[in-house]
Amino acid sequence: MGDPLTTAVAWGRTVLLAPFGRRARNELLFCLAGVPLGLGLAVVVVWLMAFATVVALLSPRFESTWVAGVALGVGAVLTVVLAPWAGRRLGAVHRRLGAGLLGTPVAAPPSPEPAGRWRGLPGWVATGLGDGPGWRAVAYQVVKLPLALLEAYAVICWAGGLANLTYPFWWGLFRNHPPGVTLDPVPAVTPFPGRPLQIATYPETFLALGVGLAMVLAAPWVTRAVVAADRRLLVILLGPGRLALRVRDLEHTRALAVDDAAAQLRRVERDLHDGAQIRLATLAMHLGLARETLAGLDGGDDVGRARELVDAAHRDAKQALGELRDLARGIHPPVLDSGLDDALASLAATSAIPVELACDLPERPAPAIETIAYFCAAELLANAAKHSHAGRVTVQADGRDGSLVLEVGDDGVGGADPARGSGLAGLAQRVRTVDGRMRIASPRGGPTLVSVQLPLRT
Repeated sequence: MGDPLTTAVAWGRTVLLAPFGRRARNELLFCLAGVPLGLGLAVVVVWLMAFATVVALLSPRFESTWVAGVALGVGAVLTVVLAPWAGRRLGAVHRRLGAGLLGTPVAAPPSPEPAGRWRGLPGWVATGLGDGPGWRAVAYQVVKLPLALLEAYAVICWAGGLANLTYPFWWGLFRNHPPGVTLDPVPAVTPFPGRPLQIATYPETFLALGVGLAMVLAAPWVTRAVVAADRRLLVILLGPGRLALRVRDLEHTRALAVDDAAAQLRRVERDLHDGAQIRLATLAMHLGLARETLAGLDGGDDVGRARELVDAAHRDAKQALGELRDLARGIHPPVLDSGLDDALASLAATSAIPVELACDLPERPAPAIETIAYFCAAELLANAAKHSHAGRVTVQADGRDGSLVLEVGDDGVGGADPARGSGLAGLAQRVRTVDGRMRIASPRGGPTLVSVQLPLRT
């Protein structure tokens, strides 16, 4: 008996308290806002029909019936052209309502891509007609129309039920007519549209009270069922498509992988700099001291042989130390710790060709982006020194529309070609790993300009 009784008590408590909960209030507000928004498509259709009707009524004045057909066609074309644009705006409102009232945040779909080579008004029209998320928002509005009617029914359940609860309290104030006077019965709302209760006497007001109580207790569950369907459609039709979500997930995963790889390289560089290099430097120092000590001893075959071995070990240690330093700088140049501006200034200062440097970065790029930009600049400066026969090189780095643009130009002989193994192909591939682009303009005879565009964030 205990478990069923406890279940029944919990169920009854849930039913009785549901109308007073925050969830019921938010879902009711969502329905109240959704009814006029859901009728937006119907308003557009009515506008189109009214426009065509007005022109059709005026067409006899022009003694031509084709005017009405042209007007209807123009109205239909305008509706089709403006539908994706209006759908996106209405969809944004629904997403905000879903996030604020239902706790269902839905990411906005990406902005439509410009349609090819079209510009101006034709480009805007072509972009709208090819806007998949915009048309899905229109589909949401189409399905929303019957849902808006159901949401209106849920609102009526709330409003009618609350109104019915008041009948016993105001009946005596407004129905105190003299004896012999017969008044028309007062209708009371029922859950069945078009079939109101007719309340003619005071005892019947308690029937309205009972119906109102049942409607108020049922209203949260009716609202919840309608809102659940609307929420599902909102997520499916107003959010990014499956392909867009997959691309976004892959971009996020790729960004994490790039950042993790950059962090790993920085850790390796620090380990080499703080570990192996220090030990080799200490070894070289000790070998140098040993060589000086051996140099002070009397000559002899064993001593001479020992000196030769120490000299060779000293040379090898110094060579290994230099190679480790080069390797560490190749993994992550320490100068990047101070920012890309200082790193590019360091490259310009050590260039074999005079460099004119200009940097204007309003915000610091991500570490992985800084590393790619640095190595691009280093490789391009090295190529200019080896192949261009230039007398001057320009390096410019600035931020444009959320991107880092690096431009390296020279006044040399030109003819730079990624297919000739100059390292440009490797740079282009490295730039593409973060959705960057590299453009090369290097005609025969020069000049050469290489532009690298990278996102500020991976």
